[in-house]
Amino acid sequence: MQHTITTALAHSAPREDDMLRRDFLKTAMATAVLTAALPVQAKGTLTSSNEHFADVNGQHLFYSVHGAGKPLILLHGGINPDSFGSNLAELAKRRQVIAVHLQAHGRTPDTDRPLRSETLGDDIAALIGHLNLGKADVMGYSLGASVALQTAIRHPDVVNRLVLVSATMRQDGFYPEGVAAFKQLKANAATFGPGVKASPLGAAYPNVDWTNLFRKVGDLTKRPFDWSADVAKLQARTLLVFADADAIQPEHMVEFWKALGGGQRDAGIDGSLRPANQLAIVPNTTHYTLAVDPMLPEIVERFLGAALKAAG
Repeated sequence: MQHTITTALAHSAPREDDMLRRDFLKTAMATAVLTAALPVQAKGTLTSSNEHFADVNGQHLFYSVHGAGKPLILLHGGINPDSFGSNLAELAKRRQVIAVHLQAHGRTPDTDRPLRSETLGDDIAALIGHLNLGKADVMGYSLGASVALQTAIRHPDVVNRLVLVSATMRQDGFYPEGVAAFKQLKANAATFGPGVKASPLGAAYPNVDWTNLFRKVGDLTKRPFDWSADVAKLQARTLLVFADADAIQPEHMVEFWKALGGGQRDAGIDGSLRPANQLAIVPNTTHYTLAVDPMLPEIVERFLGAALKAAG
């Protein structure tokens, strides 16, 4: 894929070259801008009594606890640890939400370890063990969805229900301009980092090395991956949530859904033949607004609440 893009740029006319570069830089810049525009909406819910650190896998992992009830591990998107905004508080109205800051994000310091969805998933499994939760529901958005998925793939014994918001099971699930932006993110870290540092998000987390974070996220997102075989073997009941104007191609959404057993046949008049897993596409949203959309907590609660009703 990288060779194809490089070749296309090399053989395009100057004007076309500029347009291609602008397309993927706009995608990357949109991420940086929105991380600055969506800061600290949930910060008002935090108090010193619910802020904690856990030392797991050589990481000093920050997490905060909100609400009461069945635990839900909540994993933010890349760069912005407050990706869910006020939806964190909405989710916490019906359950205990454990909001984690992934390595190098927010209040979790960085280490020499590179960022990889697999090792970040290992951290989440270790945290669930550290908290003696047994099994927990796990929900992630974007980068956090990749981490949540890897937690369920690598540690099925600790994940009950799984909520994946704007997730892919292969890199080419994103639109080509998104993949191109990922490949340029590391090279553009020195441009994006200072901008976020000067934003309200940067003020909220002054200890983050934003340029380094963009470099490490860029090093992660540029790498091809294909988890489709593992998705087909997932044990956790799963809810997929996408935006109707997501960064993910609709064909990939359907492929992901089918890998989970969906879209195979009519569910029948009584619904008894419907698949165990669920799919939601939220109207009038994008990849960059879905996590804070007010419809999201309602959709998630219908999925997670069904398990509580069945158990009761």
